[in-house]
Amino acid sequence: MSSLDGWSRVAIAGLTPKIDDGQFPIKRIVGDPVVVEAEIVADGHDLVGAVLLHRHDDEEAWTEVPMEALGYDRFRAEFRVDAIGRHRYTIKAWVDRFHSWARDLGKRLDARQDVSVELLIGIGLIETAAARASGAGAARDARTLRATAKALRAGGSAGAAGALDPELADLMTRHGERPFATVHEPELSVTVDREKARFGAWYELFPRSCSAVRGRHGTLRDVEARLAYVEAMGFDVLYLPPIHPIGRVNRKGPNNRATAKRGDPGSPWAIGSAEGGHKAIHPDLGTLEDLRQLRAAAEARGIELALDIAFQCAPDHPYATEHPEWFRMRPDGTIQYAENPPKKYQDIYPFDFETDAWQALWVELLSVVRYWAEEGIRIFRVDNPHTKPFDFWAWLIGEIKAEYPDAIFLAEAFTRPAVMYRLAKLGFTQSYNYFPWRNTKEELTEYLTELTTTEVREFFGPNLWPNTPDILPEYLQFGGRAGFATRAVLAATLGPSYGLYGPAFEQCVAEPLGPGKEEYLDSEKYEVKRWDLDAEGNLSGLLGRLNRIRRENPAFRTNHDLRFHEVSNSELIAYSKAGPDGSNQVLVVVNLDPHHVQAGFVDLPLDELDLDPVRPYQVHDLLSDVRFLWHGRRNYVELHPDGDQANIFVVRRWTRSEADFDYYT
Repeated sequence: MSSLDGWSRVAIAGLTPKIDDGQFPIKRIVGDPVVVEAEIVADGHDLVGAVLLHRHDDEEAWTEVPMEALGYDRFRAEFRVDAIGRHRYTIKAWVDRFHSWARDLGKRLDARQDVSVELLIGIGLIETAAARASGAGAARDARTLRATAKALRAGGSAGAAGALDPELADLMTRHGERPFATVHEPELSVTVDREKARFGAWYELFPRSCSAVRGRHGTLRDVEARLAYVEAMGFDVLYLPPIHPIGRVNRKGPNNRATAKRGDPGSPWAIGSAEGGHKAIHPDLGTLEDLRQLRAAAEARGIELALDIAFQCAPDHPYATEHPEWFRMRPDGTIQYAENPPKKYQDIYPFDFETDAWQALWVELLSVVRYWAEEGIRIFRVDNPHTKPFDFWAWLIGEIKAEYPDAIFLAEAFTRPAVMYRLAKLGFTQSYNYFPWRNTKEELTEYLTELTTTEVREFFGPNLWPNTPDILPEYLQFGGRAGFATRAVLAATLGPSYGLYGPAFEQCVAEPLGPGKEEYLDSEKYEVKRWDLDAEGNLSGLLGRLNRIRRENPAFRTNHDLRFHEVSNSELIAYSKAGPDGSNQVLVVVNLDPHHVQAGFVDLPLDELDLDPVRPYQVHDLLSDVRFLWHGRRNYVELHPDGDQANIFVVRRWTRSEADFDYYT
């Protein structure tokens, strides 16, 4: 902290929100409030004045918000972020001579003491403020202050009482002197994104598997034909794995077999061949014009296209011959391929970020992201960012967002929490996380509580995925259709953003590569599939209902109000959310057991939910459209794996008559 005048009597401490002592920004969505609190103290008995200062990076002048004293030296104020980009905020505090004077004057008046001298002191403070107001362009405030000073000079009880007028107190907060003010250092920042950065439903598919003709490689035009299916399920982000040419050297066969046979398509993440690299499109998928047409067609349906950024190369990528200095050489003179022992990825060369030519490498990789951003792509899923330098990502994301502030980056980093959190602090908008492996009530409650109630929520944007092309969790392997339904409901309702890899998910594909493996047998990563979208028993209808419920209920657009509730059965989990103003109260109850009927009593805190403990209230299940009348704190629920695996209740409270219930709106 610093003083504007060389020294200070005021200290500012415990400011929140603040990440790593201000090293990293907090995150918000346009329209969100930023609530700032701090402990502000001064020596002696004088009162403290404080304002919250905030501005967008494009603005030079600070906007001031007076801080409210909460008691015990804690102060609070808030501002709303109204534009995408970087905003700054800090606190300015000072010994408030006027309010200290007014407090003491009131005490003297109550004691019927002579206050003539004290009034002269107050007049001097007010006249000084009037002069400051005139200079600040607040002519009306200046006239009011001068009139007040004149009234005080007239003396008498009326003049003294005028010194304690609340309107005068407000004017003096704005225009009074602030000697020896302290400003919190460093200035803090908040990164503000568009709503899609927090709320969205992602659907991943492989374009090459979208052909309606068996045996034919799918194209981007085939993906365009698939948009109606994606729209019907309510997804608003369509994520495509890498669409670039696939290397032929060391190409992998089915199930990651070390050698490929003629016709094997290889892994899309083995990027690059004679046809081009990261700025090219696989010729079997189509052309750049096809991608432009797909993007436009998707946007017409309310779907935004997301592309994969995988900074790695196939052995025959043009980079490997044009820039061998960007790769790590082995003692035998060959380039080191990717390994994660005991796994070997002979079809992939990782970049060597420790190369002496690192600056040229960074610039080239930035140009890859910029190339697709110039084509209108604003959402990027980044493959394995934790295997690249932190400083690289901070630089690249900063450069892209300076040009395209609406860009969104999803980090695919299934790694240690500290590393995942570091990537989020550096600029990744959203992050994959441990949700695929959190299955019990205790695991889910503990993990989501960490993500939503601790400092983590200020910078980490979880995107909940029950499966990916790389991950077939054990729960899905043995849970059957009910298990897939359970994980879909949890992902869609526990987080504002979620995604899934389909059509494998909605068709409940669950056969692993082998015992103890979490990889798909006959994985689509290495094969072209043909999916029957009308297969009996698929979950597309459930997914459509879930996404409609999410869109229609503001409670699901944020996670800051997530609360878990007691249930008298360890296989049932219950949690609630509310809309931004406390309206649209929703309660979700899920059966975590995919094999058996489970029942129990849900215990709700009626006072926190503003429910009458005497009168009944209605809960309307949006999945089944069934309504129940509940009474009091504890109410019975029963969920069946072969039917209703979950309830998503909107809570309606009693209003005027027994037949009249209103939404929390």
